Amino acid sequence: MRKVFLLILSCLTITTVWAQNNITLSTNDGWAVAGTFYRGESERCVILLHDLEKSRAEFATLTEKLQSENFCYLSIDLRGHGFSTNKGKYEEFEKTGQKNEFNKMPEDVYSAIKYLIGKDFSENNIYLLGTGLGANVAGKSLEKYSNIAGILMLTPSLKQRDVVTLSGIKNYKGPVFIGVSSEDRKQFMEASFIRNAAFLHSGQGNVTFQTAYNLKGTAMLNKYMLPTIIQWFKTPALPEIKSDIVTLTSEEEQVVE
Repeated sequence: MRKVFLLILSCLTITTVWAQNNITLSTNDGWAVAGTFYRGESERCVILLHDLEKSRAEFATLTEKLQSENFCYLSIDLRGHGFSTNKGKYEEFEKTGQKNEFNKMPEDVYSAIKYLIGKDFSENNIYLLGTGLGANVAGKSLEKYSNIAGILMLTPSLKQRDVVTLSGIKNYKGPVFIGVSSEDRKQFMEASFIRNAAFLHSGQGNVTFQTAYNLKGTAMLNKYMLPTIIQWFKTPALPEIKSDIVTLTSEEEQVVE
């Protein structure tokens, strides 16, 4: 009987340790950012950034899969969204300008990164995953944190609410994953432009480009693309592509002759 009690107690302890925790992050400019943190067993952790007019709840399918993989995540409500409204709602934000609240959303990301560093995660073990506006915010966040493990952007654009994606991509040399609908021509062209910039700065072997016919944002997190995304978290960089041109040494040239 005592053994059964200890087994139940052990299971309860494990459940408690790996349970989701609702937390509140404080940004440098006074926003209280609501988030959900799941520790898991991995030394790597992904920060989830939702789209415009959404909240962290839109990642339910992904977080369930991450939990099954024991992968750590920190999902946040960007300022003005969900429960992060202590200073106003996104409907009240200016839609243009370098100092609008949308352009300040990287501060929300910085507070999340600092939280994870405080939990003993190193910067190069932290990923960013964003959808729509969240993808742009993730890209812009690379202006300050350019040593993260990788960035995954679903349906990014060159600019949304004046949040420019390329400003950070040009500062980053790590793994990049881009997912986009092939049906939306404008969005596909913009995502391709971002991919080309990532090729230039991160190298082709560090860039993964996936298309879905008519799916956007978290709709891409289905049974077809989700396994690819999970695998990318584990091995984000492709093997080095070696040239098929062989350079001979002087001794080898003599043998050939």
